[in-house]
Amino acid sequence: MVNTNVSEELEWVPDRQDIVWINCNPQAGNEMRDMHPFLVLSPRDFNKATSLIIGLPMTTAEYNADNLFAVAVGNATKGKNTVKISYVLCQQPKSFDWQNRKCRSHPLKRLSDESFTECCARLNRIIQLVP
Repeated sequence: MVNTNVSEELEWVPDRQDIVWINCNPQAGNEMRDMHPFLVLSPRDFNKATSLIIGLPMTTAEYNADNLFAVAVGNATKGKNTVKISYVLCQQPKSFDWQNRKCRSHPLKRLSDESFTECCARLNRIIQLVP
């Protein structure tokens, strides 16, 4: 009998709107370092073909409450009793080699449609791809 969980795990590829963990090391200057949640913008087919993901980093740094380019997307648990707001940083689009950076699924799995649409709209205000 084939264990479908093993085959699904081996075939996992991040998809658009997924939240994943990504290792941001090495970093330079003020860039994020270590493992961070990351919102995937690029579609699964692209991610699989290139081994790259394009997306936006996420953080719970409280100073982002005043950041015009950050979207608050809900609560993140930090430790046993601490809950902080999680922000998607729309001003920092990045691409990473998801396979070499030890990308894996985040417990939150996927961003809501509403929050994802807001993140894309905020990014579009910065780079103006869609008029």
